[in-house]
Amino acid sequence: MTDSSSVLGQERAAVAEACRSLGAQGLLIGTAGNVSMRVEDRVAITATGAVLAGLTADQVSVVDLDGKVVAGGFEPTSELDLHLGVYRRYGTGAVVHTHAPMATALSCVLDELPCIHYQLLTLGGSVRVAPYATFGTPALAESVLAALEGRSAALMASHGALTHAPTLAKAVEHALLLEWACGVYQHAAALGTPRVLDEHQQLAVIEAALARNYGTTHPVPPAQEGNR
Repeated sequence: MTDSSSVLGQERAAVAEACRSLGAQGLLIGTAGNVSMRVEDRVAITATGAVLAGLTADQVSVVDLDGKVVAGGFEPTSELDLHLGVYRRYGTGAVVHTHAPMATALSCVLDELPCIHYQLLTLGGSVRVAPYATFGTPALAESVLAALEGRSAALMASHGALTHAPTLAKAVEHALLLEWACGVYQHAAALGTPRVLDEHQQLAVIEAALARNYGTTHPVPPAQEGNR
């Protein structure tokens, strides 16, 4: 008989560590939010009612893509259907849902977070706000899935935010970037009308990033290193 703690043991530990990190940075408050990571046809996902800033690996359940618990002693988050929906539709590797303060605040007043900074292109550009629906419902899942079309992030009206990525580390990075961008927008809006990058400016950023392999380190060529 397989010990249930050995099923995706490393992944469950990684999900717990991600929650503790996001909690320490103020993006996960109390029991509000949920994080998951997919490995083939299994998903390690936070348990409902768990305090996320102190989450342990045994508070991360494992489910199949139909939502059946296959390991762990706790029921998964009430947003299980939302996470599974993201995996089914977008084939991603990890999902982070937060009630981060700035993202949640903007979700209460905006229909879309415009592309005010080129870093938002990492998330696909402007971030849509999914219409409000009660948490844990199919209506909410469908609303968020639609808002994620062509994007790695969405805001959830009067609720919070969701990001996804091929890896858990990248999904966490997206969540932090989104919260930062929401803060920038809030501060800019307090001073005036934020400028928005137009399509030409956005395309220029994408071309420059591709040409320079932006976001990765580049060793100094040996010839240049010798001339220092």
